[in-house]
Amino acid sequence: MSKEKIPVYDICSLSKDKQVKQNDLLVERFGAYLNRHEHSLHHSHRHSFFHLVLFTKGSGAHTIDFNQFKVRPYEIYFMIPGQVHSWHFQGEVDGYIVNFSDSLFRSFLLNPNYLERFHFFSGVSEESVCQLPLDVHGKVTQLFEEILTETTDSRDGEIDMIRLLLMQLFLVVENTCNVNNKKSIPQQKQVLLRNFRRLIDQHYLTIKLPKEYADLLYVTPNHLNALCQDLLGKTAGELIRDRVILEAKRLLTNADMTVTQIAYNLNFQDNSYFNRFFKKYVGITPDEFRKQLIIQ
Repeated sequence: MSKEKIPVYDICSLSKDKQVKQNDLLVERFGAYLNRHEHSLHHSHRHSFFHLVLFTKGSGAHTIDFNQFKVRPYEIYFMIPGQVHSWHFQGEVDGYIVNFSDSLFRSFLLNPNYLERFHFFSGVSEESVCQLPLDVHGKVTQLFEEILTETTDSRDGEIDMIRLLLMQLFLVVENTCNVNNKKSIPQQKQVLLRNFRRLIDQHYLTIKLPKEYADLLYVTPNHLNALCQDLLGKTAGELIRDRVILEAKRLLTNADMTVTQIAYNLNFQDNSYFNRFFKKYVGITPDEFRKQLIIQ
């Protein structure tokens, strides 16, 4: 396989002139951004930063972690660092784009994990895309316009206003989309699920059993399993397995790694076991999955 490994873009590599502020922030109209980067960003790539786009017009599709979504006007999506992404647009597309580094809010908020409270920053692609209802179109568009204005303003200290406007945007989307798409969930359950997902991200390579995660969370395995089934319709074991599969797919985009190396990195006993595991849950072998990526 001669194709180079999947590129990882930082904000500086995607910016021009003075678009990058002191805290690694890029805000731009999407049409102008796309004109500069359409050829490189059409293929699968990763970001080292948080990324969000509001489409105001256009059609086609965009893919986040191998799940494809249709492009619709007033659809907004969010991504966290490390997710795999590509665009496949049809016709003219426009809207707004915001890229920001982890440091933008880390020094601004007392809680370094504050952004995790928003469901669209969970790192789960199905939870990161929202079709905004008509009654918030004007409000969300106004917020993006104000952010653009503050970004192009040369006054000292405007970065704090941008932070406040972004936080207001996050709250509007959270209150709109989370309420419309999900039943009301007690805060205690939300926190437990969020902590479980965070632990999976940290330990999925070495900790495989729900019981071990339950011990880390100071709950019983039955309680953890019931929570996952109630809120997500999946068992705790399925969440752990899904994270391993996602990482396998991400690694398969790296042409420099053999399937055997990927199996080793994911702590599988041998290559044949990894192949059987992947085919059982994805439906095709790792090599077949990799060939599909080349065709795309």
